[in-house]
Amino acid sequence: MDLKERLAGDERRHPWELARARSYRKLIAAHTNLAGVRSVLDIGAGDGWFASDIRGDLAEPATVVCWDINYRSEDLATPIGPGISRTRDRPVGPFDVVVALDVLEHIASDEAFLADVIVPSIGPGGVGLLSVPAHPRLFSDHDRMLEHERRYRPAAFRALVGRHLDVVAAGSLFSSLVPLRAVDVLRQKTGRAVEQTGVGSWSSGPRVTRAITAVLEADAAIGCGAARVGMPLPGLSTWTVVRRR
Repeated sequence: MDLKERLAGDERRHPWELARARSYRKLIAAHTNLAGVRSVLDIGAGDGWFASDIRGDLAEPATVVCWDINYRSEDLATPIGPGISRTRDRPVGPFDVVVALDVLEHIASDEAFLADVIVPSIGPGGVGLLSVPAHPRLFSDHDRMLEHERRYRPAAFRALVGRHLDVVAAGSLFSSLVPLRAVDVLRQKTGRAVEQTGVGSWSSGPRVTRAITAVLEADAAIGCGAARVGMPLPGLSTWTVVRRR
């Protein structure tokens, strides 16, 4: 969860966040030997929930570093779990696995950050998982609330990443949410915008959460399956799995 979306006193997770985490954990597992992973860097880790989730997939000696320049002193002083640490300062790598989920859209000089920070963080034989919000036409008040600089065309994102890393897989998540976001954009253009809230505002109960999460996980599975057979679908997010050259 982005730190901007965090609400004090409520640890309920949005179905989008749950489905995204499970899908990205599967992608990482498909492209590396988790038993051999000893170090993970989560760039823009937010509240660290994904880091704690993926730590459960790793062997006991593995460590996960959560790096977020927006951490406060109280964040740094609050434990997340065994083998997980937080830092505001750029960690010393390289790492076996590097994830940067919905990070590059926040950075004005995205290609410089990719080349100068993400690339050197990936160790020899390591993998990276990068994701960004897709489709510039869907840029909306929600993006502005989260202080996004842009959304990305999937092909342009792959080309950007491919100039610096070997792209070994690419695809999308959440095709079913594209029409909903398009309707939201249309409402904003016609002056009927609604208040924007982040995933931290999710307040529904367990049954609703499980049901919607199941739908989004099925959506994500279809998107990843389509990518494997070379037929990528349009989704709300686009991702790449990469290796360092």
